[in-house]
Amino acid sequence: MLTNYSLQPMSSYLNKKLELDSTIKDLQLHHVTIEIDKPGFILAQIFETNNLLPGVILTKMGKFFGMISQQEFLKLLSRKYGRELFLNRSISILYDFIKYEFLVLPGDTPIVYAGYQAVKRPQEFICEPVVVEISPDNYQVLETQNLLIAQSYIHQLAKELLQQQTQAQLIQTEKLVLLGQMVAGLAHEIRNPINCVAGNSKFMSSYYQDLIALINTYEKNLVAPVQEIEDFKEEIDFEFVKKDYLEMMKSIQVSAEQMMQLVTSLRSFSHMEGTKRKATNINECLDSTLLILKSRWKSSGVEIIKNYGDLPLILCNGGQISQVFMNLITNALDALEENQKNDSQPDSKPGKIWIYTAIKNLSSCSEDEVNNVVQSSQDIVEVNSNSQTKYAVASEPNIPEHHQWCSIRIVDNGPGIPYEIQQQIFERFFTTKGVGKGTGLGLAISHQIVVEKHGGKLNLNSTSGVGTEFEILLPME
Repeated sequence: MLTNYSLQPMSSYLNKKLELDSTIKDLQLHHVTIEIDKPGFILAQIFETNNLLPGVILTKMGKFFGMISQQEFLKLLSRKYGRELFLNRSISILYDFIKYEFLVLPGDTPIVYAGYQAVKRPQEFICEPVVVEISPDNYQVLETQNLLIAQSYIHQLAKELLQQQTQAQLIQTEKLVLLGQMVAGLAHEIRNPINCVAGNSKFMSSYYQDLIALINTYEKNLVAPVQEIEDFKEEIDFEFVKKDYLEMMKSIQVSAEQMMQLVTSLRSFSHMEGTKRKATNINECLDSTLLILKSRWKSSGVEIIKNYGDLPLILCNGGQISQVFMNLITNALDALEENQKNDSQPDSKPGKIWIYTAIKNLSSCSEDEVNNVVQSSQDIVEVNSNSQTKYAVASEPNIPEHHQWCSIRIVDNGPGIPYEIQQQIFERFFTTKGVGKGTGLGLAISHQIVVEKHGGKLNLNSTSGVGTEFEILLPME
């Protein structure tokens, strides 16, 4: 049985839009079949008519039996007396004489994987075409050269995509650097008028006390009260003004101090350039980050619970570490807000974020210590006794004996991260947020800062429906 066959130019399949996940059935396939009991001269006619045909599918009573390539067929006929021996005899005799193994792959095999399988064959068969199983009753032939060209094209496509992603990341990083410089400059400019307000408010309070003392001195030395003065004091409610003025000045001073703290936090946070490390107060870095995010977590109704330990100064880049805190706390806030939005239960638990700092002594990375990274006590997260905590370690540097680490743990009681994606969350451009809500760079950059730039460790512990914890471990040098 012969099947109608038309040969397409090689460029036809290259004009198709191949993707990274394209399969071999997307390539140019050749579908010519012949019954194995037919004489060999019919096979010779097929190859003479279609000299670019890589091979022919052999069937026996309509069922797939094998494949013979044009290269092997011509090689056999070129032998001494080859044409006399095989052209007038059954193709089955010729096929038994060849006795070589051919590669059969399903039609949904990715092109890249199929290319690897093709080149892994023995050297003498590496140029043989590949048999593609489209269905149990449909086998076609794929030329190995075309497969390798397509594989090379996909490799180039992947390289270009990676370059685009890298370029996008570089642009994003440049924007962040420029934004940091703008914030630092703006904070510097705001600092001067705030200093003016804070300083002058103290003088105004002192002047006020002097003026009140002067008024009291006048009243003490008056022989008799002056009615006009008494009427004016009553008109302006002088007693209330005296008390309220002091309260107003106190509120101005407090506001100026808060603004000064915010400006200091912005300057510290935006100072991302360079790799120089300084002795840094980690607790103050956390407070600065929370101050910047104050309006966010206050408006969302999330409760922040701080449990800071007594930490020494840690040698690190404070701006970079503050960026990690910013990313992790922001992600926790996003998760809690999304959970509240999707939770229709009237008695749903309020969103909470716990922040812990402590000195941790890790003598080894034992299973017990891994399991103790998250405290499962009821005051942190209500863990269902039937739930199984899934643990994903993002980085595992070698831990020297009795090495001390600074541990910063950020825990939330949000929806948790599904176990099947926990190993991906530190990958660049991976995000579960909607379009326009996440770049997929926050956790990747955080991992890079902690692990690569500070020689630390970033651990994840999360259970769906229970909550999520990130632990930052910074080495104490």
